[in-house]
Amino acid sequence: MRTKNRELHTLPMSDAIYDLLLRREKLKCCDFVFPANSSEGHIKEPRKAMLKIAELSGVPFTVHDLRRTFATTAESLDLSAYALKRLLNHKMNHDVTAGYIMRDVERLRKPMQRITNFLISHMHQSENLECFEYD
Repeated sequence: MRTKNRELHTLPMSDAIYDLLLRREKLKCCDFVFPANSSEGHIKEPRKAMLKIAELSGVPFTVHDLRRTFATTAESLDLSAYALKRLLNHKMNHDVTAGYIMRDVERLRKPMQRITNFLISHMHQSENLECFEYD
């Protein structure tokens, strides 16, 4: 997937995402992580899946709403501005200090895990979503 700023964006996987993927593999209903009724058999464009999730949850949202929630959560946890910028894939071209900071994806693992833990603690998980097929 191409990013808006055309830079490669690698993020660490949180424990919750790792566990979710392991559970989905055990319940494997096809060869794809995100199956869909499409000619390819998987999601190509997430908008249709997002509309289905909004319909089922009763909560309308956009991709930008998800980014805003992620950023707001990260900021509320007092994560460093540099970690937040890196997690969001924002450029730091004009920030002299940022040029001195080592850019190792592993340094983002703890901030990502903290955000994940916060979000999970504020939501209800359902076993029914394990092998949900997106149309």
